[in-house]
Amino acid sequence: MSEKITYEAVDDTALIVLDDGKANAFGHDFIASFNAQLDRAEREAKAVAIVGRPGLLSGGFDLAVINSGDESDIARLVDAGGRLIMRLYGHSQPLVIGATGHAVALGAFMLLAGDHRIGTAGEFKIGLNETAIGLQLPEFGITLARERLSKRHLTQATIGATLYDPKTACDIGYLDEVVAAEVLRETVIARANAMAKLDGPAFAGSKDTLRGESIRNVLSRIG
Repeated sequence: MSEKITYEAVDDTALIVLDDGKANAFGHDFIASFNAQLDRAEREAKAVAIVGRPGLLSGGFDLAVINSGDESDIARLVDAGGRLIMRLYGHSQPLVIGATGHAVALGAFMLLAGDHRIGTAGEFKIGLNETAIGLQLPEFGITLARERLSKRHLTQATIGATLYDPKTACDIGYLDEVVAAEVLRETVIARANAMAKLDGPAFAGSKDTLRGESIRNVLSRIG
C-alpha cells in the first residue's frame, strides 16, 4: 500500500490521511490506494474522516498525466477520479472531510462529496479553477456543484473559476465550519465519531435516497 495515503482507527472512525509531500495529486496509483483504504473502512469502521497534509487537502489531478497529451490516459484518469468522487458522495458511512489548507479542483470536489466539511482558518484557497487553466469541468463535478453549492454563487464558482477563502467557502457551500489549524484534526475526528452513532442502515438508506439517482446517472455515463 502506498504510504502517501495512511489509515488509522480512532474509536469508531477510520482516519484516512492524504500526504504525498507535495500537492496530493490524484494519479492512477493514488486513486487505487484511496479506494483500497475506503474498502478497509467499510469493513472495519462506522464512519470515515479524511484529512490532507498541513496546508493542503489536494491540488487536484496529477498534472503530469493531464498535460501529457495522451488522450486515452487522460480520459482513464478523469474517469477513475470521477468514480472515486461519486463513491465518496454515496459512501454508506458518515464521511467527514477536513480541508487542512488549500482545496482546489478535485480537492474541492472532495469537499462537495462529504457529509460534513471542516476548513482550516487562514489564507487558503478553495474552489474550482478548471476554466482558468484551460480545462472543462467534468460532468461529475457539475453535478456536485449543482447539488451542493449556493445557487447565488453557482456560475462564478464553476465557470467563473472563483477561488474562496475558508470563511467565504462556508457561505458558498464548500464547507460547513472553519476551525483553527491546531484543532482541525481532532475536530474532524470528533465530528466523525459523533456521526458514527447514527443508525448505520438508516443513514445509508437515506443517503442513497437523497443522492443515489444523481450518482447512478453520472456513473452510467462514465462507464
